[in-house]
Amino acid sequence: MPADVVETVRWGHTGLTAVVEIHPDRPVSLRELSAGTRSAPPAAPSSQPLVEVLVPGEGRARASQRLSETAVGCRLRYAGSEQSSANGWHELRIRLRDQASGLDAELIMRSPDGVSAVQVRVLVTNTGEHPVPLLAVTSFAAAFPAEHASGLDLLYADSEWLAENRWTRRPLGDHVPDLGLGAHGQHGKGTFALTSQGTWSSGRHVPMGGLIDRRTGRTWLWQIEHNGPWRWETGERLDGAYVALSGPTDLDHQWNELLAPGESFTTVPVAIAVSDGSREGGARVTGDGAGASGVGASAGPEAGAGAAGIDGMESAAAALTAYRRALVRPHPDRPALPLIFNDYMNTLMGDPTTEKLLPLIDAAAAAGAQVFCVDAGWYDDGGDWWDSVGEWHPSQTRFPHGLEEVLTRITSAGMTPGLWLEPEVIGVRSPMADKLPDAAFLQRGGVRLAEHGRYHLDLRHPAAVAHLDQVVDRLVEELGVGYFKLDYNINPGAGTDVDAPSVGAGLLAHNRAHLAWLESVLDRHPRLVLENCGSGAMRMDYAMLSRLQLQSTSDQQDFLRYPPIAVAAPLSMLPEQAANWAYPQPGMTAEEIAFTMCTGILGRLYLSGDLPRMAPEQLALVAEGVRLHRSLRADLLRATPCWPLGLPGWDDPWLALGLRTGQVTRLAVWRRPGASGTAVLRLPHLAGRDLTVELAYPAAAEGWACSWNARAAELTVTATTPAPTARILHLRPL
Repeated sequence: MPADVVETVRWGHTGLTAVVEIHPDRPVSLRELSAGTRSAPPAAPSSQPLVEVLVPGEGRARASQRLSETAVGCRLRYAGSEQSSANGWHELRIRLRDQASGLDAELIMRSPDGVSAVQVRVLVTNTGEHPVPLLAVTSFAAAFPAEHASGLDLLYADSEWLAENRWTRRPLGDHVPDLGLGAHGQHGKGTFALTSQGTWSSGRHVPMGGLIDRRTGRTWLWQIEHNGPWRWETGERLDGAYVALSGPTDLDHQWNELLAPGESFTTVPVAIAVSDGSREGGARVTGDGAGASGVGASAGPEAGAGAAGIDGMESAAAALTAYRRALVRPHPDRPALPLIFNDYMNTLMGDPTTEKLLPLIDAAAAAGAQVFCVDAGWYDDGGDWWDSVGEWHPSQTRFPHGLEEVLTRITSAGMTPGLWLEPEVIGVRSPMADKLPDAAFLQRGGVRLAEHGRYHLDLRHPAAVAHLDQVVDRLVEELGVGYFKLDYNINPGAGTDVDAPSVGAGLLAHNRAHLAWLESVLDRHPRLVLENCGSGAMRMDYAMLSRLQLQSTSDQQDFLRYPPIAVAAPLSMLPEQAANWAYPQPGMTAEEIAFTMCTGILGRLYLSGDLPRMAPEQLALVAEGVRLHRSLRADLLRATPCWPLGLPGWDDPWLALGLRTGQVTRLAVWRRPGASGTAVLRLPHLAGRDLTVELAYPAAAEGWACSWNARAAELTVTATTPAPTARILHLRPL
């Protein structure tokens, strides 16, 4: 222990250890964040401040654009701590104080018992006599424990409409070069940073990231739990690599908050899952190099070996999965996981009518669906509804005898009726645009913000909330709707300048009001199921998913392009929340139907397709996939993901996702056009064990063979069936 340490605060439980160092002459810092109760190997001392606070009067201690070494952060000193536990969660509060600025900061860490993950947020209070403007406050800031930053890999994911969850693993040095900082005696100024803009929290990047030590496999995997703007960054300091996570900032998002004396500000929550690492893991594929663009390839000095770090990453993913299950709001949907049929994707495509829906409802029920969601268009009388939405009354032309006829048919078939809804927008041609006051909308300079023919409600305003409450309560109580697909197809940008010190502060307050509204809806209607959708998955974050029951993972209509999205989804969300579309069609071959069904079976199967026009043998193949999925749902709630070919590259010809539950590992494996006939899947958790390998779906299909090498922990899969082709495999120890 360094000689200048006057105190350490040690906190944790069987799954997590955190050690905070208190120094007399430098900032309080996080010395250790590791899995389990035993201390990790000692890390080099770090002076990275535990909390960073950027204010305009002082800025940073050293010139840069980082969220590291802020002047206030460098002066914050220890002022006490408290530890407690309740309801299965452990909590640590570290109090800090800066005498010069009058700012106090309280770091709040929460962790579910036995789970190697922690949620962190910071409360900043102005205890001085003068107002203090805040330009940025980190939710988490710490040094990553490693001998050399040059030995670290960076993990992050790009995302956009139709191409969500595209993960990349690269050496940190590809983005932050070795500058020889020791010879200069100063920290670096550069950083690798990802940000989001507006309200599409995953519109450009997934609000997650990670660092992996290639030598040890030690991994930190983080998520930012915010339905609005965020920033995370990493870079090199004299004493190693650091990580800083935050919500909106002035530099990136036009956010600032003026703290009057006595006022406080709380950052958005973030979570960090940790793994102490292992040298087991990895993946390789013969023939195509599948996985070479994915995470499993582990670019860097050990690229291709697939050894160090993979198991650490998967262990951290397992910890994050367990944390998310502890975080999500209890709901009757969770133990049941009813299977949803939605009429949109490659089927009615926003053009529902009674004539089209009634045979589709009967076919969906016969296939085994338990929820039937009527998607977009049910409110449209004129055929051009995009910029007229907002009142949410059923169409009279589409449903001559009323929408009630359709909803009654759904309930008579034993299914829960659902509707598509985009609650946060009002079309510029909607009657509601004139009925609601200007103050009920996000604005800039006195003008309502408009995007793609829609205004955006400001959920800080009581008139906006009252309107949405009336809509939801009417549809639930009068029409018997039990499921809403909550879509979100515009992004209002930086925010609103109404009743806010900055447009970013106005947006943050709206973001938080939106979450409060969702909670109030579920409080009033506790059995109502809410799906999170945002042009697919462009608002995929755990501010939303801790409250809502499932997440549409994409709007991707090409069944050949969907598998990499589905394979990567369990790193970004719970497997049981990952609503992956399967949309079999009458024109598909049996192998193509199996291919699209496999995309949904190991997640929250989200079924669509023109079932009434399918042949009996095609319907039987769909029903077989539905039965398999329904038989797996109890295990889905306990499963942790693994990636035997590494996280997927967008164009990988072979793809695989594994879900581990107890002694059973279930695999979905896809072979896309252009793939060779053989892939080798690495399953290190089954090393040395004899297995039975069952081709579970389609059960009667031929053309696939599997061979297990227990010593190498490799499953060789050979497919003679022409691509596209896919299978569900069950692996059980003998």
